[in-house]
Amino acid sequence: MNRATTLFLQALGLVAATLLAVLVCSTLIILNMPPPAPDVYTVGEVANALRTGRTHQAFEGRMLDVRAVDRPPEGGSAFGRRRMNFRAGLAQVLKTDPANVVVVQNQPQIVRLGGPPQRRPPGAERGLEQTVMFGQFQAAVRQPNGQWLLVEPHPAMFDSWQVRVLLVLIASAATVTPLAWWFARRLAAPITTFARAAERLGRDPDAPPLEMKGSAEVIAAATAFNEMQHRLKRYVDYRTTMLAAIAHDLRTPLTRVRFRIESVPDELKTKIAKDIDEMEAMISSTMGFIQDATRPRERTKLEVSSLVETVMDEAAETGADAAVDRAERAVVDADPIALKRLVTNLVDNALKFGSQARGRVFSEAGMAVVEVDDNGPGVPERDIERAFEPFHRLENSRSRETGGIGLGLAVVRAIARGHGGEVVLRNREGGGLTARVTLPLAMRGPRPPASVPQPVSLGEPANA
Repeated sequence: MNRATTLFLQALGLVAATLLAVLVCSTLIILNMPPPAPDVYTVGEVANALRTGRTHQAFEGRMLDVRAVDRPPEGGSAFGRRRMNFRAGLAQVLKTDPANVVVVQNQPQIVRLGGPPQRRPPGAERGLEQTVMFGQFQAAVRQPNGQWLLVEPHPAMFDSWQVRVLLVLIASAATVTPLAWWFARRLAAPITTFARAAERLGRDPDAPPLEMKGSAEVIAAATAFNEMQHRLKRYVDYRTTMLAAIAHDLRTPLTRVRFRIESVPDELKTKIAKDIDEMEAMISSTMGFIQDATRPRERTKLEVSSLVETVMDEAAETGADAAVDRAERAVVDADPIALKRLVTNLVDNALKFGSQARGRVFSEAGMAVVEVDDNGPGVPERDIERAFEPFHRLENSRSRETGGIGLGLAVVRAIARGHGGEVVLRNREGGGLTARVTLPLAMRGPRPPASVPQPVSLGEPANA
């Protein structure tokens, strides 16, 4: 029994490992960080800000802002009747009645420093001026004109503890990101390999199978993919074999018919002989197509423009008006014999239904493009797709000299799709037809030998 880990368990393990890593990193960082020091404001610093009426920088706290207000802050200003409290100390330092002083703090913390402070602002006096206030507060003093002068710490976007927490989260995320990236890439690797295998199957029906490696779901998907590939190949082989058998067996009754027509009248004999010749030509074309489809394909890197120029030159040597207008370098992985037959069929069709053939080769969007133009009458739009059907002839006559057998474009499409490409027909403005073939450009790097198929692994990420 296969004990491969499922994708669900791998994803669950990734989430659990990530959370655990974040928790461990955060705990280690927090335990090794010093406790955040609170903002400390002395009576002397607050009094200096109120005396000058200008912004004042605290020694161990934020900037102290000063402004005039019509009413004192609300929220309670009495913190007990302790001898040395911040309100009384501020009133005494400013030499005013304590009733003219209001100090507000949501969670007041009034502390009397015992003994001389370890750090004392320059010029600070001893005694009351060393009474301190922690955190956020508001202190207001009544002015002679009835207004109040208010001092408070400058608001900050983040407190020191919030900054520390953010730094801890950022450090934890930076620590966990490589692990998450590696695990996500490992989970995505089989999907990428499936896409490449499907693309390779479109180019080569005899592509190697996928290797059974990875999680349980990946192994199940690879098994289904390999079974699908095997069934498709078996189905195509069966249809091809059946067609070859039918075409081969038709030769015998046609031969008997040819002998038996010797006794019929000459007028009827000529018509029957033409039909027999046409049937034999169709059988021969079918057998040739089947032999090309069933013989082992050996793909090699092929420069398409050279092949098109060769076919055009061969047609021109017979007196035909055939030439290449544009020839850019485009290399594909292809069966040279099959690809030459594809180009030859397109050129023959162009010369059969027109008086000239013009070829172009270029690259576009990762595909090699081969276009062959003719100056013939074109094809009705409703018949363009039917033109690729086997034994469907674009020319309505029964003459093999003008209409052909009807396998030319069917062979072209079969070869193009067998190489992972496509072929389309397009009527040109002003007359004529363009046959456009697209084939995937050759991938970089050496291609594995066709005679020794190598299974494709799904276990580890593949290098592009």
